[in-house]
Amino acid sequence: MNVLSMPTAPVKGFSKLSKLEKIDFIADNYFSGSESVKTQFKRFWLNDENLQKTIDEFSENTLTNFIFPMGVVPNVLINGKLFCVPMVIEESSVVAASAKAANFWLTRGGFKAEVLGVKKVGQVHFIWNGETSKLENFFALKKAELLKAVEPLAANMVKRGGGIIDLRLVDRTKDEAGYYQLLGEFDTRDAMGANFINSILEKLGSTWKEMLLDAEDFTDTEKEMQVVMAILSNYTPECIVRSSVECDIADLNEPGLEMDAHEFAEKFSRAIRISKIDVTRATTHNKGIFNGIDAVVIATGNDFRAVEACGHAYAARDGQYRGLSNVEIKDGKFRFSLDIPMAIGAVGGLTSLHPMSKLSLDMLGRPGAEELMKVVATIGLAQNFGAVRSLVTSGIQKGHMKMHLMNILNHLEASEEEREKAKVHFANEVISFQSVREFIASLRNYV
Repeated sequence: MNVLSMPTAPVKGFSKLSKLEKIDFIADNYFSGSESVKTQFKRFWLNDENLQKTIDEFSENTLTNFIFPMGVVPNVLINGKLFCVPMVIEESSVVAASAKAANFWLTRGGFKAEVLGVKKVGQVHFIWNGETSKLENFFALKKAELLKAVEPLAANMVKRGGGIIDLRLVDRTKDEAGYYQLLGEFDTRDAMGANFINSILEKLGSTWKEMLLDAEDFTDTEKEMQVVMAILSNYTPECIVRSSVECDIADLNEPGLEMDAHEFAEKFSRAIRISKIDVTRATTHNKGIFNGIDAVVIATGNDFRAVEACGHAYAARDGQYRGLSNVEIKDGKFRFSLDIPMAIGAVGGLTSLHPMSKLSLDMLGRPGAEELMKVVATIGLAQNFGAVRSLVTSGIQKGHMKMHLMNILNHLEASEEEREKAKVHFANEVISFQSVREFIASLRNYV
């Protein structure tokens, strides 16, 4: 495939081109007009035109669909209820590790999960110059009126049991001259609630500005207020869920552990402590947790970027970035847990529009947001247990590379016969790209 260098002149009006015209432009300017490139883009279009139109409208300048596998983890026992959890991820070892952990804990009481809080926040960030105490007194006087102004926007959410929990004035002038916030706290029930929160905040900002302009005992300078922005925060440390497992240390024993249960528990515990001490380990530790979390968040049509950004910020909440999971060994018991912010929704957005997201939520029994939080956090904990267990026993590569073997064989375009022989050969051999390539080459040379 002949790939060209970048065009020297920018394209104008690209977004107004049809999808076919966009593909032609890409092919002509980056691939020498290659018909095979055009065919490849169109190869992944859906036959259902209406469904394809829906998918196209999820994004902008859409050319085609990018396919990811959707797998499941069965036998996930949470609070006595059995789930089959969908995961969208391209790394097979993640699904395998989660499934193995789920089966391990299935016979040891399963996972326990609870939502510790559902509060979400957003701010009107504004600049005002004057005496702070005067602004605070004015806010106290006008708070009820401010909340009254957004009642029409909040009415439907209030009917569902949610709405605005509180509104506060926050003084940040020590950090930035004249900088204040109207900080809103929200309960958005089963919705993630971004649009709801942002609409409320923008109305609060404009109403607050009008109130200051109309304030009779304020000087002209004090009546001037600049709204910098009004936006929800993806940092939600009070919208948090806990998932945990617990058993007698002796019950950690199983075939293939290669050490006694007490040694395993101590090695496992030390690995978790290291993730609290060393940022380089903490980063990889938490990445493993989000391997599981992101896969379920994507499958259910939620925003994995928001969930992950919040989780990483939460991991650094005391000033040092640390591992998110916790372990306790006490009185002969092993307890492993994860507390993590989880602002997701079970209604609205892609959860209602994407057919596979709807199917995923149906598979989970149409959970509300709180139950979905429990499921997602539990898969994060299961994945972390599986990863750390491998690290402190056989090592991560043994299982990971066995799962990766199929990817290597696909890359080498191995036949079905070659695949089967490779599976047998590498059952107890070290797997690397080089070793697999040499094995396949030896088969082909022999023939």
